[in-house]
Amino acid sequence: MSVFPEEPGLIAQRLAKMAWQSILVVGVCSLVVGVLALVWPAATLIVVGVLFGIYLLVSGVLQIVAAFGTHASVAIRVLAFVSGALSILLGLLCFRGEMQSILLLGLWIGIGWLFRGITEITASVADRGMPARGWQIFLGVLTALGGVVLIVSPLASVTLLVLFGGIWLLVVGVVEIITAFRIRSAAKRVASS
Repeated sequence: MSVFPEEPGLIAQRLAKMAWQSILVVGVCSLVVGVLALVWPAATLIVVGVLFGIYLLVSGVLQIVAAFGTHASVAIRVLAFVSGALSILLGLLCFRGEMQSILLLGLWIGIGWLFRGITEITASVADRGMPARGWQIFLGVLTALGGVVLIVSPLASVTLLVLFGGIWLLVVGVVEIITAFRIRSAAKRVASS
């Protein structure tokens, strides 16, 4: 007697059907969001700014809750509390106006890219045995430069990021849709054999 109520082949067919349908939905959603970002970049920036503000508020509250609930040292708990309070403050600033949220988003991404780039460069230079070390240094330099550009000109840079993001989502959507139909045809071939 089988543990599975169905044959393993039928289970594989159902999984393949669910997989291609899921990938197709993701691809269509990516296409739709990409088109919206390209057609209405200003509205997309506003929505992203509001979502960023919500993210900052939620993450700030969670950091403050964690500061009171952890069994970490006092210094770590104080840092978590301060970080949470700053996140809430920045989140509230995002709701003062569209430009504040977009400006904060650009600065946030820029500072993050700058630190990530510096970290990648430092780690790659320090570890001579790192695979693809030269490419890691190159990527670190590009990331740090991108961070500097975002910090210097956050509004224009974030607008360009929305446009590049829209194009990227279109490409991802097309690739996902093609992948979904390839999975579907492969599943049909397996089912018929």
